[in-house]
Amino acid sequence: MKLTKRSKLTKLAVAIGMQAFSLAGCYIVPVDQAGNYAIYIPTQPAPYPGGPVQPAAQPAQPAMPKVLHARLYPENDVATQTGMVAGTVTNMMTGKGRFQLQYAGELLTGEATRVSGDDRKGIASAWGPSGAFMSCEYQMHTPMQGAGTCNFSNGARYKVHLGN
Repeated sequence: MKLTKRSKLTKLAVAIGMQAFSLAGCYIVPVDQAGNYAIYIPTQPAPYPGGPVQPAAQPAQPAMPKVLHARLYPENDVATQTGMVAGTVTNMMTGKGRFQLQYAGELLTGEATRVSGDDRKGIASAWGPSGAFMSCEYQMHTPMQGAGTCNFSNGARYKVHLGN
């Protein structure tokens, strides 16, 4: 059987097309200056045929901690003797926070934690070196603002407002 010029060209086109098809999505890249090459096969599909490979999405960065002001207003006679108390809560944006305030000349420090099952409700506890302590229950209206009640070891009771 004699091959015509047309059939030879057809076979050549099919052979070249098969080679190109078998390397689709692969890249031949130089490895060094000595002329060595490697075949790079992308691990992610291109967004369109022959298009560039998109890099993998970067993981989201965690939210930065935010400092909230805590203002405690007297709610009974014992609290009225001390007056308004101010402190801070550093919201770690993870459901936890660091709590500190000056009370009767002493620095009380502790933590605030959201209640499991309710992202808005939380409790806060703080303690001072002399043994004074306080505990609070609060509810956040937004991630940066909330209100609640605090009770101190000396019987003082306060309304607390959180936020800037």
